[in-house]
Amino acid sequence: MMYDKHPSGIPGCRRFRRGGVGSVSPFAVFAGMLCLLCSCTTIAPMETRLPETAPQKEFKVDLPGKVQEYASPERIDALTPRESFQYRLGPGDIVSVNVWHRPEISQDNIMVSPDGHIVIPRIGSINVMNRTQTEVQGLIRTRLEVLYVKPEVTVRVQEFHNNKAFVLGRVSKPGVVDFPGKGTLLEALALAGGLPDQAKESSLTKCAIIRGNDTVIWVNLQDLLNNGNMALNARIQNNDIIYIPEAADELVYVMGEVASPGAIQLKNGMNVLKAIMLAGGMSKHADAEKVFIIRQQNLKGDVIRIDLKNMLEHGVFSQNFALMSNDIIYISPSGMASFNYTLEKFLPTLSVLSLGTSSLETFGVMQELRKKIWGQEGFVNSTSSSTSNSSSK
Repeated sequence: MMYDKHPSGIPGCRRFRRGGVGSVSPFAVFAGMLCLLCSCTTIAPMETRLPETAPQKEFKVDLPGKVQEYASPERIDALTPRESFQYRLGPGDIVSVNVWHRPEISQDNIMVSPDGHIVIPRIGSINVMNRTQTEVQGLIRTRLEVLYVKPEVTVRVQEFHNNKAFVLGRVSKPGVVDFPGKGTLLEALALAGGLPDQAKESSLTKCAIIRGNDTVIWVNLQDLLNNGNMALNARIQNNDIIYIPEAADELVYVMGEVASPGAIQLKNGMNVLKAIMLAGGMSKHADAEKVFIIRQQNLKGDVIRIDLKNMLEHGVFSQNFALMSNDIIYISPSGMASFNYTLEKFLPTLSVLSLGTSSLETFGVMQELRKKIWGQEGFVNSTSSSTSNSSSK
């Protein structure tokens, strides 16, 4: 392959002479290199099953079944105390003690100390921890009978603080809630300010009631709130912990040729098409016939291919599957997108691609290629190539 100065006389510009034994077209070399590079620049998921021949047990258009094991109404009922509810005093409670015709002993706003004691004039400290109002009245009366004849004692709880639960997670006002009577799960959520708007819009499905050191009750909130299954409205006992997982715990991931690839919060009823639109929609380089869902089942996941083009053109939504937490959606690039990607990596300054050789020369592709491969500068003027060939003979 030979070259000489361009007839325009521009310094540094040269042109190639055609002909010669063993000469190879620069564009052929360039195209061959790009084809080699394109073969390893994109992800190519391999399907683990074919939707036409294999049953789709895990991929369904309907909402998928939940992996979490929820407590049945029977289990919740078995954990509910059978005895009639009686409030028992404890730390933080505010009580009043009234002794008839004994104002020197009667007292209001007595706080139960952290160790469960209250102080009564003429009697001193009394342990009221986990005692009912009736039991405390009898205890005070017994102490006063040493000093008075048949004293009439009345104990009243002014503020209840020993029938409480700790509500954590996705509620408007997480913290401690106090029940004046029998506490229930719905009452605890209401006292905690209810659920924030973000939680209502997201896939709110579950909450955990942690009781003691060895009991965890998972409640299906979707069934309780949306379907009104009041058998799941569990009784809350003193010091129970109610935890509602954060929304960020459930995500799906959209990768490939979309406007904004990344993680998307899994919301109630989210399917493939909705997730792609939340990611900004497919880019102009996307191959709508090659969309994949990767779902992790165990150590090895399942991959299924979706023809989104057929779905949109013909309204066939049989593959618009409902998504589960941690699903991955991958939108493959088209063949030309892979070619453009490789070319841009090889020639970063190139912004417009045309496959014609004259256009490649016009936009400087061939000059850049010659400079990178052979260290030569200049361009080939296709209109004067015949003149160049004839003059070189």
